[in-house]
Amino acid sequence: MSPRKSPYFELKSGSVDTLLFVVKTTELDAMRAELTRRFEATPEFFANDTVAIDVRRLGDGEQVPLGDIARLLESVSMRPVGVVAQPAQHAWAAEAGLPFLEARDRRGTNAKPAAEDAAVGDAAQSVAAPEAVEASAHDTSSTLTQPELFSAPGESDADAALASADIPSPPATRAEPTLVIDRPLRSGQRIYAKGDVVVLGLVSNGAEIIAEGNIHIYAPLRGRALAGVHGNHEARIFCTCLEAELISIAGIYRTTEVPLTADVAGKPVQIRLDEEKLLIEPLRLT
Repeated sequence: MSPRKSPYFELKSGSVDTLLFVVKTTELDAMRAELTRRFEATPEFFANDTVAIDVRRLGDGEQVPLGDIARLLESVSMRPVGVVAQPAQHAWAAEAGLPFLEARDRRGTNAKPAAEDAAVGDAAQSVAAPEAVEASAHDTSSTLTQPELFSAPGESDADAALASADIPSPPATRAEPTLVIDRPLRSGQRIYAKGDVVVLGLVSNGAEIIAEGNIHIYAPLRGRALAGVHGNHEARIFCTCLEAELISIAGIYRTTEVPLTADVAGKPVQIRLDEEKLLIEPLRLT
């Protein structure tokens, strides 16, 4: 029997989606404190998520203990599966024993300089997409190329490396239909939409709406709304009464820790991204 037609297993090229934990400092204690503070309010977002440790933002000559970072991620229920690094970082990064992975950044080919991150305020903090719910396929914002999991070539931070590799492009996918929810959502209920979602009833505290596209809520939003969860930075959230526990677009989120201003609290609004910042704007309905 041909090994290519074995009924027992198959090895084939493909893609696997995972989160990227982007390391921007060598101060492990500060990283641990921030990780705990940021995620303790919404721990279910990352439970059992796979994550690759991305060290490409570190400066020349900077190193971090990847084993310690892996254990830190495991302490918040994430599952480290590998490292994304520049070729010059491979020598010290290999000491942790994690495989090197190739990442394709969906917003351009280069990692964003650390200097730009200073412009991101506490009101808009970057997290990764939550896990898929209600039997939907789990997907996140960074794609790892499967052939790279079995090889050890030089790593690249840009799509130029992918262009040099003979990897076929994935087939185009059809647009997903809009999901319409014509009932209120009670505390503990979750809705996942692979496209846009329209909600015609109240979204109660503790309820959650997750969409790969836009979210439209023609009622008070008191729970959580997460749009563009697979890295769609063009997604928006619309609601007629903003009282949300949490709002997020493409992983950039804001919680009730940052009070809403009087012109948008309890008012019709649209929420969109401007670079890496959430903008909450009054929505004029008349």
